[in-house]
Amino acid sequence: MKLLRREKTVSLDDRLAALARAADLADGRLDADAVAAARAVISRAGVRASLSVDHTAVALAGATGSGKSSLFNLLSGTSLATVGVTRPTTSAAQAALWEGVGAGPLLDWLDIPRRHELLDASGRLVQGPWRGNGERSPSGVERPDGGNGTADGAVGAPFAVGGPASAAVVRPSDAFGTAVRPSGVPGLDGEAAGLILLDLPDHDSIEPSHRLEVDRLVELVDLLVWVLDPQKYADAAVHDRYLRPLARHRGVMVVVLNQIDRLSPAAAERCLKDLRRLLDEDGLTGVPVVGVSTRTGAGVPELRSLLTSRVADRRSWSARLAADAGMAADALLQASGVAPGETPPDAASKPDGLARPLRDALSQAAGVPVVVEAVAKSHRHRSVAATGWPPTRWIRRLRPDPLRRLRLDAASRSAGGARTAGEEPAEPGGVVGRTSIPVATVVQRSRMDTAIREAAGAAAAGLPAPWAAAVRQAARSHGDELEDGLDRAVATTSLGVSRRPLWWRLAGLAQWLVLATMLAGGVWLLALVALDYLRLPQLYMPTVGELPWPTTLLIGGVLLGLLIALLSRVAAWLGGRRRARKAAKALRSSVDKVGRELVLEPMAEELTRYQHFTEAVTVAGNAARA
Repeated sequence: MKLLRREKTVSLDDRLAALARAADLADGRLDADAVAAARAVISRAGVRASLSVDHTAVALAGATGSGKSSLFNLLSGTSLATVGVTRPTTSAAQAALWEGVGAGPLLDWLDIPRRHELLDASGRLVQGPWRGNGERSPSGVERPDGGNGTADGAVGAPFAVGGPASAAVVRPSDAFGTAVRPSGVPGLDGEAAGLILLDLPDHDSIEPSHRLEVDRLVELVDLLVWVLDPQKYADAAVHDRYLRPLARHRGVMVVVLNQIDRLSPAAAERCLKDLRRLLDEDGLTGVPVVGVSTRTGAGVPELRSLLTSRVADRRSWSARLAADAGMAADALLQASGVAPGETPPDAASKPDGLARPLRDALSQAAGVPVVVEAVAKSHRHRSVAATGWPPTRWIRRLRPDPLRRLRLDAASRSAGGARTAGEEPAEPGGVVGRTSIPVATVVQRSRMDTAIREAAGAAAAGLPAPWAAAVRQAARSHGDELEDGLDRAVATTSLGVSRRPLWWRLAGLAQWLVLATMLAGGVWLLALVALDYLRLPQLYMPTVGELPWPTTLLIGGVLLGLLIALLSRVAAWLGGRRRARKAAKALRSSVDKVGRELVLEPMAEELTRYQHFTEAVTVAGNAARA
């Protein structure tokens, strides 16, 4: 049996937290405006979530002459919005409330000074008294004339409540002397508890302040109702500036085609189908399209049912914030060079595979071959000094030690604060002095720069341009420290030259014994010459074969000393090669560590940052995942 996998929805909190992570990770890498917009969404979401979630702010937006003010009056059952032929008619946004308790802070945040709470047909508030700041009055709405808001003569008169805002308590009937709702057409009334209906200025108004007001409220309201008319429903001004950019917000959007009474039924049907096609092209597939007539009341019940269901659902505010988070995530991806809908590419390569060519170039620039050769020469130099013929050893000591010349011998390194094998630092935090290794040549520096560029290019392969630039910049971020870091790495690497091999002592002791034997033979021969010179009786002379012992000791000592010296040189040469290999391995390891710390690790951190960014922006931009 095949089990169906349930879709796991990402919560709004998780999406906002992911957007905050993405903005922090993108800071300094992507366009500052996109990062600032993402942070503005996070801030706006925090404020909206802290306000009343039992109220839904629904905005009627549209172009000049689209009839949104008439629709506002029709839905509220009032004549609050001025309808006329002079354009623009609506100069400032106003709100009609079906439930005022707790709505004050939300309206303050929306900055709507003109607020109207509705009375039912019996003269009572639709849902309860409201002072304009969200407080309920136990005896009704207090009026400047001392009434309770039920006197017919005072209905609709605005009065100041809660500071600069003005409010009115109105009856959704023909209180203004004209019938504001067609016969038999129900308004929203008490079924829309929590609804805040906003009438916005014209988005194409000749007054710039009106357009700015529309843009401001379009970013804040919970549900957008776009009121279009048959003459301008395909106008590029609304499609290019609002509808298409708000494709992410199709879940909190409704489109109304007003004035269908001016068309024949067939023409109205064609207009609705063409509008549906345009919306689909704008990416607004699934957005409800309702044809209405504010004169005849056609389509109003459908719109009424749609709005009441959205308000009763109490989730339009969170859906709006989720859409804002998705839109901000898309903007971050676009700033990264990724088109909307595309999956951000993964990091093409890891810096670990780039270590060897970089290490080789850094080793050359650090003078590792020079040091390795010096280690071999120094070992041979010290071997000869320790195992050579004792009377001539001092001559070898007059020659400079190759490592001491580079300030890499044990004495120089200890004086500079570096450690030899098995040695503790003299003082905590001791300063390591610079070596005397020749500075890198122009060719070596060029090879090093080329290796860094190639490593950065390989690591950034396939990444979007801004992140690839960040990886390349990270690779060179410690360029000023690289030369000193390499010199310090060489200076602090244990080269294994401080330990004296045991065979040096044995060979040196053998040389002293051979010298003693040779001296004994020579003294013996001198004694024999003296006895012969003094004509004294000859002593018994032992022999080795036909050679007397004194001669054997003298000649044998010389030959044996030469043999020991020759064998010691061979052993010193082999030992020098072995120590050079060990030193080369240790130095390459130290250089590799410097390359990782100053070149590869910054690149790896940038790649990890990019990977975390893609994960965060993916979570922020998608409402659900399997």
